Amino acid sequence: MIPYLLVGNPENRRVTGFCEALARLGQPPPRVFAWADVIAEPARLLAQPDVPTFVRLEACGESFAVERALLARGRADAESLVPRPSTVDPATLVEDFGRVFAPRQQHCGFLRVLEDLTRVFAERPRWIVQNPPAEIAELFDKRATARRFTGLGVPVPASLVCAPDPEALREAMTTRAVYVKLSCGSSASCLALFRRDGEREVVLTSLTPDAQGFTNTLGLRRYEDRATIDRILGFLLREGSQVEESVPKAKLGGKPFDTRVVVVAGEPVFTLVRRSRHPITNLHLGGSRGDLAAFERLVPEDARSEALESCRRIGAHYASHHLGIDLLYESDLRGHRVVEANAFGDLLPGLHREGRSVYEWEILAALARKDR
Repeated sequence: MIPYLLVGNPENRRVTGFCEALARLGQPPPRVFAWADVIAEPARLLAQPDVPTFVRLEACGESFAVERALLARGRADAESLVPRPSTVDPATLVEDFGRVFAPRQQHCGFLRVLEDLTRVFAERPRWIVQNPPAEIAELFDKRATARRFTGLGVPVPASLVCAPDPEALREAMTTRAVYVKLSCGSSASCLALFRRDGEREVVLTSLTPDAQGFTNTLGLRRYEDRATIDRILGFLLREGSQVEESVPKAKLGGKPFDTRVVVVAGEPVFTLVRRSRHPITNLHLGGSRGDLAAFERLVPEDARSEALESCRRIGAHYASHHLGIDLLYESDLRGHRVVEANAFGDLLPGLHREGRSVYEWEILAALARKDR
C-alpha cells in the first residue's frame, strides 16, 4: 500500500472526511501535517522518507491562525504592489468570523508557501504530488485560467480589461451585467454581480460593508445606492479582480442553475447541479442541490457531451489528480461556458457514483494509476 501524506487543517472536515474515506477502503491512515506548522517550517516535511507516497494538499481556509500566518508571510509582497491593495499588520488582528482583512496580502503569503513546497518536493522525487503547487497557484488566478481555457478551445465568459476604478468599469462595460471577482478568491468570497439598466444600478454580493471594512456573509445582499456600490467595486478592483460578462444561465424548475464537475485523473466523473433564485448558485449562499436526472432530461445529450469534453480538455492540461470545474449551460440549453476551475473543488459530501464518494473515487483512481 502507498501511504498518504496530507497537508491540511487537522480539525477541518476536508481532512477528517478524507481520513474516513481511506479507512472505509482499508487504506492506512495518512500522515497529517497542519498548515500552521508547514507555513512556519516547510522543511519539516523532509523528515519523511523518499519512498512512494501520495501527497495531497488540502485547502487551508477556515482557520484564523493560518490566515494570520499567511498575512504575515505576504505583507512585504503586498506592500510592494502597484496599485497597492489593502494591507494589515497581522499582529494587531483578533478573530472576527467572516471579516475580510487583506485578501491580496493573504494570497501573496499563500504563493510564497507554495514556492516553499515546490522546493521541498524537488527533494523527494519519489513522492507522488497529487496537486502540484505551481498548478494550485495558477488555478487561484481567475485571470490566468480564463486565458488558459481560451487557449485550450474551451468556451468561457468574455473578460473585460480590468478597470482601475468603478467609473472606468462603467465605461468599459458592453453588457448590462458583469461579475467582478477577486481573482484569487474562492467559494464566492469577495464576489459581486454588477447590473446596470439605464441610470439604475444594482450590486448582488456576499460582501457586507461596515465601519471596519467588509465581512463575507453566508447569504447574498443587494445594494442600489451609488456610494455603497462604488465602495464595494472599488475595493474589489484595488485587490485585483477578474471582470467578465454575466452569461444568462439555463433554468431548471424555473430557477437558474449551473454545475460543479469533478474531474479525477483527467476524466469528468461527478456532476453536481446547483440551483438558486439568484444567478449566484453557491450552496452556502442559499443555493440548493438540483436533481441530476431532471438535469439530464432537460439538457440535450450532445450539449452535455460537449460540456464534459471541455472539462476533459482542462483535466488533460493539468497534472492535478482532481479538479472542481464550475460550468454553466446557456439559456438555449445548447451552449456552455466554463466559469472557473478549483484546485480544492471536491468537497461534496453525500455525492456518490457507483456507490463511491468523491474522496473514495479519488483514492481508488490514484491507486489504479500507480499500478499501471
